[in-house]
Amino acid sequence: MNVSDFDYELPEELIAQDPIEDRSSSRLLMLDKKTGAIEHHIFRDIIDALNPGDCLVINNTRVIPARLLGVKEDTGAAIEVLLLKRRDNDIWETLVKPGKKMKLGAVVSFGDGILKGTVVDVVEEGNRLIQFSYEGIFEEILDQLGQMPLPPYITHRLEDKSRYQTVYAKYDGSAAAPTAGLHFTKELLAAIREKGINIAEVTLHVGLGTFRPVKADVVEEHHMHSEYYSVNPETADLINTTRKNGGRIIAVGTTSCRTLESASTPDGVLHAGDGWTEIFIYPGYQFHVVDALITNFHLPKSTLMMLVSALAGRDHIMNAYAEAVKDRYRFFSFGDAMFIH
Repeated sequence: MNVSDFDYELPEELIAQDPIEDRSSSRLLMLDKKTGAIEHHIFRDIIDALNPGDCLVINNTRVIPARLLGVKEDTGAAIEVLLLKRRDNDIWETLVKPGKKMKLGAVVSFGDGILKGTVVDVVEEGNRLIQFSYEGIFEEILDQLGQMPLPPYITHRLEDKSRYQTVYAKYDGSAAAPTAGLHFTKELLAAIREKGINIAEVTLHVGLGTFRPVKADVVEEHHMHSEYYSVNPETADLINTTRKNGGRIIAVGTTSCRTLESASTPDGVLHAGDGWTEIFIYPGYQFHVVDALITNFHLPKSTLMMLVSALAGRDHIMNAYAEAVKDRYRFFSFGDAMFIH
C-alpha cells in the first residue's frame, strides 16, 4: 500500500490558524462508514447522533507548555527544545533545533539560567536526552518559561493557552492536544450525560508521532513512535458492559481510538492497565472495540489519514475530504470535525 494513496489537495487558506470563539459551533461532517453518505451539521448536533446506552471515550491528557526557547551557554546560539517524553531523574527525550549545535555535553540555558539542560545522550532519529537542573518545582518553571507546542502549520500566536486544552484535561504529559476533544464544552458534555450516554476516560500522552511525517513510500514500512497510555478498571468495566448491552463505543479522537485498540484483545474485551503503544492502524486492520470515531481533518499522507481510512474505507474518506475542501471546511488542529459512524 502506497503512502501517496492517502494524499489530497488542500488550499492553504483552509488550514485553521485560530480556534473559533465557541468550541461547539465548529462544523461537523457526518460520514456513514458503510454507505459513504455525508451530512453537514454543527458540532453541538453530535448529541442527536448519540443514543442512550452508547459510550463516548475521551482522552484526559493535558498538554504541557513543552516548547522552550533558550541559548547555548558557550556560544549564545538560539536553541529550541520540544519536550517529548519524561524519563527518570529530570531527563527528557526532546526534539532540538538546530540539533547539530547540541552535541553530547552541550548546555542550554532558559530564562536567564532559571532552567538549564545538558545533553546526556543522542537517541533514535537524532532526538536528544536532556537532563534539566533547576531550583523549585519543574512544572511551575515550565508554566513560567514554556510555550504551547503548536504544530508548525499554525503560524498565529495563541493568546489563550487554555484553547489548546480540552475542557476535561487532567493529567500532564502531552506534546500536542488530542484535538477532536477541543470541540466539547462542559455544557455539551453535561447534556450528553443527561441523555443517557456514558462518558469514559482514558489517557494517552501524545508524543513524537504527531510531529513526524511519514518518510517511507510504502505504508507497511513506517514505524510508529511509542506513546504512554493508561486505562483504569472503571473505564474497562464500563466499556465492556456497554458492548455486552449492545451500545456503541465512540472514540473521541484518534488517541482515544489507539488507546482502546491497544488495550483490547481481538475478542473485543478491553483490559485495564497501562503501558507503551506503537500501534499503527491502517486499511486492513480489524477494530476490536471502536465502533465510531469523532475526529478532525488530518494532514495528507499522515498516519491519521490511514487510521480513519481503516475505519471508514479509503474511498469513503477521500470522497469526504474532497467534499470538505469543496465546502470550505476548516482543517487540522483548530479546524472542524468529522463523525465516522
